[in-house]
Amino acid sequence: MNSKASCVLSFALFLLFSSSTSAFNITRLLGRHPQLSTFNDYLTQTQISQQINSRNTITVLVVNNKAMAGISGKPLDVIKMILSLHVVLDYYDVQKLTTLPNRTTILTTLFQSSGVAENQQGFLNASLINEGEIAFGSAEKGSNLTAKLVTSVAAQPYNISVLQITSLILPPGIVLAAPSPSNLPPKADTPAATPKKSPATPPPDQAPSSEPAVEAPAPSQEVVSSPAVSPSSAPVADAPVGDDAPVGSPLADDDITNSPAPAPVAPKSGSSRTSVASGVVGVGVVMGLVSSLLAF
Repeated sequence: MNSKASCVLSFALFLLFSSSTSAFNITRLLGRHPQLSTFNDYLTQTQISQQINSRNTITVLVVNNKAMAGISGKPLDVIKMILSLHVVLDYYDVQKLTTLPNRTTILTTLFQSSGVAENQQGFLNASLINEGEIAFGSAEKGSNLTAKLVTSVAAQPYNISVLQITSLILPPGIVLAAPSPSNLPPKADTPAATPKKSPATPPPDQAPSSEPAVEAPAPSQEVVSSPAVSPSSAPVADAPVGDDAPVGSPLADDDITNSPAPAPVAPKSGSSRTSVASGVVGVGVVMGLVSSLLAF
């Protein structure tokens, strides 16, 4: 890089640095005046101080701590609207105000640029009254010039001017208190919480015993088999069962009417006949084998 380009770059950086260091800081300016500390604190809380510091040309109308008592404790959004009305988007010092053409002018404020103001709420009226006194008021129709210029706090032509006035300027329509419950929109009915039901208290004769509950025994898994009927005691002929039992027999009267129906049991006579038949067939086979051997 040649020396000429280096000089141009250095000069540009110098201008950039100079412009950044010459930027004003409203918090620092007001910090030198303890009687303006409340106004200064609210500028920080509402972040209006950042908007002021970001502009190149501005005029701030401030009031002392006593005059700020009227809005102390109000909602922060309301305080922000009021303070933004005291920030004029142009440079006005005492000399400029005392030489106003037609002795009056309309000032545009930061409140107007916020988009929240209605009608003329975001404008101020500055006028010369009496013997050169400077008074301010809302430009809203029907408003009066309620605040008068006290003194110049700081001035940096033509960037920032800080002017102290006697009282805050409150335009019509700005609510100074939080909305009362009667002014709030009705809320949807919230169903009442259903009270939890306490466990039902048993009657005195059913009061739970203090003794630990005894668990019912688990059903036994052991299979109890009925005694097998030996072949010698088994009847050869089938005994009548169920519907075949004669009326008036103990089986028909007791087992059917007074006790649950027995599980179906496979007839034993069929198995007995099968066993006898198998025995006969076996004897026949043995006899046939013996006959064959004797034939040889």
